[in-house]
Amino acid sequence: MDKLRVAVVGAGRWARRAHLPGWSRDPRVEVVALVDSDPVALGEAARLFGVGRTFEDYRQVLDDPTVDVVDVATANTAHFEVSAAAIAAGKHVLCEKPVHRDYRETQRLAEAAASRGLKTKLGFTFRYAPAVLHAKSLIDAGFVGTPYLFNGFEQNSQWIDPATPMRQVDPDADPAVIATSSIEGYGAPIIDIMHWWAGARLTSVVGTMRNFVPERVVLATGRSQRLNIDDGDMWICEFDNDLVASIQSSYVAVGALPGIEARFYGSEGAVIVRLAQESGGCQTIRTATKDEPEFVEREIPARFFPPGATSAEAWDSLFYANLCADFTTEILDGGATNQGDFAQGALVQETINAFEASFRRRAWVDLPLGGVA
Repeated sequence: MDKLRVAVVGAGRWARRAHLPGWSRDPRVEVVALVDSDPVALGEAARLFGVGRTFEDYRQVLDDPTVDVVDVATANTAHFEVSAAAIAAGKHVLCEKPVHRDYRETQRLAEAAASRGLKTKLGFTFRYAPAVLHAKSLIDAGFVGTPYLFNGFEQNSQWIDPATPMRQVDPDADPAVIATSSIEGYGAPIIDIMHWWAGARLTSVVGTMRNFVPERVVLATGRSQRLNIDDGDMWICEFDNDLVASIQSSYVAVGALPGIEARFYGSEGAVIVRLAQESGGCQTIRTATKDEPEFVEREIPARFFPPGATSAEAWDSLFYANLCADFTTEILDGGATNQGDFAQGALVQETINAFEASFRRRAWVDLPLGGVA
């Protein structure tokens, strides 16, 4: 295989801002089909990105031998169904998070793909930010020494205004019971970075979540209503290498998109990465050492960027270009490498499931969860 042929399922906002631009800038890739149940959105995206074949039912691309990869960029409720069908049809799969709200179902698909020699990838956009990749290379080289502390934030003010229509929520959910929202939709990528940088096993978690904006407009209904969802949360995590970590997520915290910050402290040094569209760029990395404790900004080497890219680009297209290029390399090379895959997605979802269990029980929760979801 010398060229990867991709069918993108979903032609909405995120597909047009991240997925389709990401695939389009890689000369090793051809987007051969686009699928969406909305014919208007489908036609607009196909024209914008020059996709010749369009379908309104994803099943129409599964038996197509010219399709190597199915990219699932649909609403959350369709992720598991489309991913499972694509794996059963022998396709590599990129899927937006979460694959499923129960980590065991995500793990089941990870195992199904592995048994067929297929590669999978989750839409963990921020692990592919050049600043995050550079930080990981420093950590692997021993820059921080023995890890002590990790602090992870994913927060911005995307839905601080209750008049901004809220997506991906159930308007019929019981308002008496708070539902996970920010920690699942926003928290997953920073949880992924926490696990990736920690390089150790998570053993226990505790934390809480809150609903700060009690009523808001729901996109599905166009009406303002009581919506008891987690729009801000905090968690503490313990690892088997004695690392202690914290996670905080919110989409009602004032700040610029995407609002990621990852801080890693150890015996020899520390790394702080910030991903936010501010001050003319979208990312920074600052480091300090025990001998020079003042944090200074570092230049990000060109090797961590897509060809010709800079930090002045929009964050979504820049970071997703790296994600698509990474998946393309993994598939075309044919080796065992497959980072950020469904197994990693299952680990992140298990962490989220443990967070929720901790909140419901008002207690520490140990991992692995076993039968708990």
